[in-house]
Amino acid sequence: MDVMGDMANLFETGRFAQPSDRDEAADEAQEAADEAAEEVRRRLAAEAGDVEAMSVLGAMLLRRGDFDGAESHLRAATAAGDRAAANNLGVLLHQRGYADEAAGWWRIAAVAGSAPAAHALGRHFRERGDEPAAEYWLRQAAEQGHVLGAYALADLLEHRGDEAGARRWMRAAAERGHREAAYRLARTLDRNAGHRRDGRDEGDTEAADEAEQWYRQAAARGHRRAALHLGTILEKRGELKEAGRWYLTSAKDGEARAACALGFLLRDAGDTESAAVWWLRAAQDGDGNAANALGALHAERGETQTAERWYRAAMDAGDDNGAYNLGLLCADQGRTTQAEQWYRRAAYAGHREASNALAILLLRSGDETGAEPWFSKAAEAGSVDAAFNLGILHAGRGEERAALRWYERAASAGHTEAALQVGMARLRDGDEREAERFLRCAAGGGSAEAAYRLATVLDARRPPAPEHELGEPAHEKSECEEWYERAASQGHRRAQVRVGMMAAARGDVVEAARWYREAAEAGSRNGAFNLGLLLAREGSEPEAVVWWRRAADAGHGRAALRLALVCARRGELAEGQRWADLAVSLGPREVGERAARLRDALRQELSA
Repeated sequence: MDVMGDMANLFETGRFAQPSDRDEAADEAQEAADEAAEEVRRRLAAEAGDVEAMSVLGAMLLRRGDFDGAESHLRAATAAGDRAAANNLGVLLHQRGYADEAAGWWRIAAVAGSAPAAHALGRHFRERGDEPAAEYWLRQAAEQGHVLGAYALADLLEHRGDEAGARRWMRAAAERGHREAAYRLARTLDRNAGHRRDGRDEGDTEAADEAEQWYRQAAARGHRRAALHLGTILEKRGELKEAGRWYLTSAKDGEARAACALGFLLRDAGDTESAAVWWLRAAQDGDGNAANALGALHAERGETQTAERWYRAAMDAGDDNGAYNLGLLCADQGRTTQAEQWYRRAAYAGHREASNALAILLLRSGDETGAEPWFSKAAEAGSVDAAFNLGILHAGRGEERAALRWYERAASAGHTEAALQVGMARLRDGDEREAERFLRCAAGGGSAEAAYRLATVLDARRPPAPEHELGEPAHEKSECEEWYERAASQGHRRAQVRVGMMAAARGDVVEAARWYREAAEAGSRNGAFNLGLLLAREGSEPEAVVWWRRAADAGHGRAALRLALVCARRGELAEGQRWADLAVSLGPREVGERAARLRDALRQELSA
């Protein structure tokens, strides 16, 4: 509340410069002497009947806290028609607890044109629940350019749901330097831009830019929450240095969330020790997120007791992540019973990941009936992993339709493995186009199996390669080859074999051998067999035999037949018969038939 009413410059001395450290004490002493001298001059003028002197002297004494001395001078000046004195008399009476009498003097001053009195009267009526009267007087103050009146009017209109009017007067107050108004205007613009973020247009961008400017104005005037929001905006934009400066400003002013955010910024920059300092400061101020961060830091260092203490502090601060993290900590230590207790505590509080973790714990212990409701609760709360796990649960029971429904839900939220499962289900149903769509999503998310399956779909559509004539350009890779290669580079063995086959078809023996060898060393029997074929064609039959033997031992019938033929050619009839017997048992049918004929021939040769 403006104690001085309309008197913008009480002493009219112009002393508004900040004193330097060197002569600060001298300046303070001089100002005290000047104020004392000014009071003497005003008192003499008031005793001589000067109304303005009475008003100013009363205001000086009111500001000092001398209510008894101030009241007589203010009443005298008010009786003489001084509106500033009437306003300040209302302030005095309000501070003494005589609110209704204060309102009477404010009304007199407001009717006489005092904007501060109109503002005070408007606030008086709002405190008493008379919103129409409050709006009338606050509007009188605001329309006269009174900053606090404009802000109070905006607050009242916002409370009544008049968004347009509230924004107009909030903007008016902000433009006149009211930092809280600037912050609240920024929040309103930020929320409106955020509601339309999915369909963001140029107007939304302008609103977000304007919000940032108001955050800047409020932050520059010392508004710590504005500094926090400004830091968040800059961090999202990648301007980390400036974001850190605003976080630091806000944190130094006591904003725990800014201290926490500064800690994460420092951690990401590699300065864990400084991060811990700010997290500690924020956690001591009751920030649960910072306490969790400290807990995680100590857990990484193996300091489990300290980590548990900070997780408990986070929980005490109302952060459900504390209970969830305690569950994780206990689970890592094999304390399953305690882990379940903490997961339950967080899950009952609505923590979706704790619900999912609890369900997994119950499922592993064989309690499928108890696990399913928690998976459902987590999935309904938006946990993508829980939706996928429900799909697995239903698939394990043979409930394919229910499983597919949950897989689709998880896939729509970007779950890679769920998209793969949906794609494979669509392939089984013969819906190749839908299968391709889901497989592309999964492959794009990094699934090697999805990349391989997508490649096979595209490969089946590919027309036969034309006969190339001399002088034609070299073979260009098709999309299916690119997907095969992506899967192969991720270690997918069948894709590696396929890439090797395509390289061999192009005549690139070195590339083919590389992929076959990689697949074979990872345990692919087809890779081992094909590598053997390639080596045999290149004249390295002894090495080829090594790979065929590995493939045959893994159950590859053609490799066993090749070994039988090699042994027959070398005269190793008993060994050849053994490999032929294996080829007959392994198949496929045409291989088994050839192996049987060879085995019979070798048997006759042995008995001859």
